[in-house]
Amino acid sequence: MFKVGITGNIGSGKSYICNIFESKGIPVFYSDKETKELYLEPKTKHLIISRFGEDIYLKDGTLDKTKFAQILFGSQKNLKFIEDTLYPALFKRFNEWCGKQSAPFVLFESAILFEKQLTGRFDRIIFISAPENIRIQRVIARDKCTVEAVRSRMKLQWSDETKAPKADHVIVHDGNDDIEKEVGNLIAVLSRTRQNPHEP
Repeated sequence: MFKVGITGNIGSGKSYICNIFESKGIPVFYSDKETKELYLEPKTKHLIISRFGEDIYLKDGTLDKTKFAQILFGSQKNLKFIEDTLYPALFKRFNEWCGKQSAPFVLFESAILFEKQLTGRFDRIIFISAPENIRIQRVIARDKCTVEAVRSRMKLQWSDETKAPKADHVIVHDGNDDIEKEVGNLIAVLSRTRQNPHEP
């Protein structure tokens, strides 16, 4: 299976672009959604509880996101433990999912492909870019938060200027009316590339 990573910074409209791909028959593996499900799997849950204690999960069995975030941001060792626990399980799930698909290629959606050095796992990388002011407006409208809150989250990600040159394909999602056509053209390019992997 030809595997394509798709990424974009907060407010880039990555989910919207992924929905367009799906509407055109390209399956998308959403890493955040799959990761949340992994946290509930008995094996993963046991490892996390063994490391952080039973109160890391709430009474309803779901992860205590606030406490979990504090634990991760407070320690690089804890973050590495979670990554070493989750990534093998996540990509095992992804590969099993890929085996069930019949499209010309599949997409793996994640906001942190570059930050976590995951790009080498894919045949091609798509980066969704958008001007910062548009990204801020989108996040404020979506999350009902302040400009300062958005900027603080932006600081946790590499900049568009850093990521774009590292991607194989860049989609600028700035409100362009031709975005569906652009996605359609990219699907055609990637479908051809799958047949001729050395095509740029």
